[in-house]
Amino acid sequence: MAVCLGFDYGVKKIGVAVGDTETNIANALTTVRAINQKTGWAEITTIIDTWKPTKMIVGISHRDDGEDNEVTPKMKRFSRQLEGRYQCPVELFDEALTTFEAKQLLFDEVQVSATKLWEVQDQLAAQLILQSWLNTQQQGM
Repeated sequence: MAVCLGFDYGVKKIGVAVGDTETNIANALTTVRAINQKTGWAEITTIIDTWKPTKMIVGISHRDDGEDNEVTPKMKRFSRQLEGRYQCPVELFDEALTTFEAKQLLFDEVQVSATKLWEVQDQLAAQLILQSWLNTQQQGM
């Protein structure tokens, strides 16, 4: 069994999810807040020390034409920093519309308040990213 962490990177918040390759189920874990647009590395270190992942998945977004958008370089930088700091393989995975999907699920279907939505949407988006990645791994077997 391999434990994996999924990340939905944002400049203000980073959603985090955990999953494994045995159950192939991802679960929302937490949201790490950036302070003055600085990544919360201390909190991420605690998460990594707790879960000891063998792989980390970072959602990556692009424009509709496939080119980088303004956040794509920051996502790539975050993934390189993760891999360099923690010596754990990081894979980029297309996150197309996961934050939008998370908002829809929470707001429309579960009817979470707008305030609570802001707090949890990123960790649900991380869960959706990681679950999609796990699904592709399972299909490849």
